[in-house]
Amino acid sequence: MYLSLLPLLTPRYWLWWGTVGILWCLTRLPYHWQLAVGQQLGRLAYWLAPRRRQIADINIKRCFPELNSTQQHQLVVKHFESLGMGLLEMLSAWWLPDAKLKPLEHIQGLEHLPAALARGKGVILVSAHFTSLEIGNRFLTRYTALHATYRRHENSLIEYFIKKNRERHAQKAIPREAVREMLRSLKQNKVLWLATDQNFGHKQSVFADFFSIPAATNTAISRLAKISGAAVIPCFTQRLESLKGYQVILQSALENFPSGDPQQDASRINQLIEKQIRCAPEQYLWVHRRFKDRPVGEQAFYAVTQ
Repeated sequence: MYLSLLPLLTPRYWLWWGTVGILWCLTRLPYHWQLAVGQQLGRLAYWLAPRRRQIADINIKRCFPELNSTQQHQLVVKHFESLGMGLLEMLSAWWLPDAKLKPLEHIQGLEHLPAALARGKGVILVSAHFTSLEIGNRFLTRYTALHATYRRHENSLIEYFIKKNRERHAQKAIPREAVREMLRSLKQNKVLWLATDQNFGHKQSVFADFFSIPAATNTAISRLAKISGAAVIPCFTQRLESLKGYQVILQSALENFPSGDPQQDASRINQLIEKQIRCAPEQYLWVHRRFKDRPVGEQAFYAVTQ
């Protein structure tokens, strides 16, 4: 550990270390104060990140045409507030003990997990990028040895903290491109958390409707399930109102999955994610260019921001 940390102690990272120290202190605040601070951080990001604000605005206007312009704007603002709260939730998931987090934990459908593991071929928890996903995964690590996939970060210090802190609670953090490692985890009958709801380009993707819009959707879940025989369980985390904590929702294992038709499988997963988004639309990651890749001949969504 010391060898990997040593290059991160150079002056170029000192500002980042200072930021980490401030954030660590914020996680020691009472829970309702954390969320209040998170909201304010999100509102600050709304003004300091115009490119991300524009992306969120485009996504929400496309996905919720039934809302008027005022309602769409309010949803964008609430989304940034949710992003700020999600930052402190992520850090709390990394740094707080179980005793502090336990009162916030509400898990629905946990019985589906041992039932699926009894098949002996591993379990794929198919999820999506909601702002509270990190703390939801922390709750799950209390009940199972979780192997979670993630996207490597370009900043070496942030990458160090992501992997180190996730592996303090999850059994393993797997880079999203490490397919063989994912298959090894499933062969060992482990629970693999995987979210493929971001735009990964045309490679290994199909266009499947997401809020009635064709979206490039990665087919990794179908391919992993086909090769391994793993059960596929939808899993989502939702921040509850009135400071009641978080609901982790585990659904029953998908039947007839994979179907043999990647297009059909991708559409099915997108519909599951969309249904959950509609329960708390501000909590989905709208600042991501979900519709960056378009079918041939279709105009780009984010021409100004690319």
